[in-house]
Amino acid sequence: MELSIDLPLDSAGFLRRECPHCEQQFKWHHGRTDTAPEDYLDPEIYFCPLCGQPAAPDTWWTPAQLELVEQHAAGAVHDMMGDVLADAFKRRRSSSLKFTVSKNERPEPPDPLTEPDDMEEIAPPCHPWEPIKVPETREAPFHCLACGAAFAV
Repeated sequence: MELSIDLPLDSAGFLRRECPHCEQQFKWHHGRTDTAPEDYLDPEIYFCPLCGQPAAPDTWWTPAQLELVEQHAAGAVHDMMGDVLADAFKRRRSSSLKFTVSKNERPEPPDPLTEPDDMEEIAPPCHPWEPIKVPETREAPFHCLACGAAFAV
């Protein structure tokens, strides 16, 4: 089963992320920027711009994003299991046993997330095509998303 779930971006194209180590939130730009070199490959790991710790690309979810995914999955699993069970009972062809799936028990679809235009945009000098947004009250040092190098603004 595959689910496609849209996560909201802010008006500048940034996606909210949360460090799996320090649990602080920041934003990284979704997709390639216009200034990225044509031969630039996305890193195999990313570094938290706030604490500098590395982690795999699929580990930066916020709690709200994970909840959204779980809620979407619950509805899809409900429908899939209903179809599988209905099909299984159809094959039995028993007049004494009847199976129906109640649509009323399907979990409600989740409310969509919204993404405010908060945080301050900065770019590391080593990889300026990998901009990030950090909390406005946060002070340097910051770390490059791509290589982890510390920098100040």
